[in-house]
Amino acid sequence: MKIRILLLSLICSAAAVTGVNAAEGKAKGGDKDETVLGGHMDKMGGAFRKLKRQISDASKNADSLTLVATIKAAGIESAKEKPAWKPEDAAKFQAKMKDFNAKVDKLEAALKANDNATAAKICDELGQAQKEGHKEFKKPDEKKK
Repeated sequence: MKIRILLLSLICSAAAVTGVNAAEGKAKGGDKDETVLGGHMDKMGGAFRKLKRQISDASKNADSLTLVATIKAAGIESAKEKPAWKPEDAAKFQAKMKDFNAKVDKLEAALKANDNATAAKICDELGQAQKEGHKEFKKPDEKKK
């Protein structure tokens, strides 16, 4: 009987700790102390990596449009957030995300028109925008010193 009570109290305390992390705006990430924005960026990054590999292949345009939809949704949500490392630059970050999202719209239109050459060019532009944005707003990786 005492074991059941102890087990129940442990389960309840674990649920309470999980709820506190969610209330602080933290995303699931194992050992990482990651923000909600980081979660959106991870979704975009995964879809973008796959998209870059297949952007030139017109036979994969349906799958590419699905990936673009993922990037678009995460981009819209990201534009609502503030970068944790430089919260004072939130307006600048949000303006850059708005520009990024506009390019994603152009990419979607090019894929729908089966214009993979233009889509590949826009994809390169998005990759460059990603690098510039990470350089400006992402906390430097401590492991890469």
